[in-house]
Amino acid sequence: MKQPVEQFSLRAMNGREIEISVFDQVPYQESYEAMGSFASSRSEQDHDQIWLLQHPPVYTQGTACNLNTLLPSDIALVKTDRGGQITYHGPGQVVMYPMLALKQYGIGVKALVSKLEQSMIDTLFDLDIEAQQRDDAPGVYVGGAKIGALGLRIRKGTSYHGLSLNVNMDLSPFGNIDPCGYQGLQVTNIVDHSAEQIDIKDVADALLKKFVCSL
Repeated sequence: MKQPVEQFSLRAMNGREIEISVFDQVPYQESYEAMGSFASSRSEQDHDQIWLLQHPPVYTQGTACNLNTLLPSDIALVKTDRGGQITYHGPGQVVMYPMLALKQYGIGVKALVSKLEQSMIDTLFDLDIEAQQRDDAPGVYVGGAKIGALGLRIRKGTSYHGLSLNVNMDLSPFGNIDPCGYQGLQVTNIVDHSAEQIDIKDVADALLKKFVCSL
């Protein structure tokens, strides 16, 4: 992994220290390999980690993905071991990867998913944007359009992969796929629902704090 532009620590509600690394744009394959390596090789002395970053344009394929819906594109496709279908990452989207020893927080995968979704909903609420979860489709939605996606993997008790929240990105590449496997699913950005000037770093900072405070 490239060097982060910022590093600091936060404490979860249970007092556990989490190391935070903030990056600029990181190629997806690079972060994917680094996450998996951390989850596989970490020791009990290693702190949990959360990475905040953006990716250059890339499609990522989850373990449940059906590629019959992917239209021809110059954008790279990476097959991953996360759950879920196909999605798109690109500049203008906050990506957060929590690598947590879940037993230390007394939670399982379902609870982690709920906390990630709620952290996005609470971040949007502070921007006067009403968002919801859906029982039939993981993620976060505004007016029926998807604004936040997530996919996870657990290895040796540690979570990796995470969430993405659309802030101010080019949404057109979503037109080449059925986002997260749902035909005709619309996607949207934070800037499409706010009259205020939105800073992606402010969104990332707020999202991080909401999530850590939920642990």
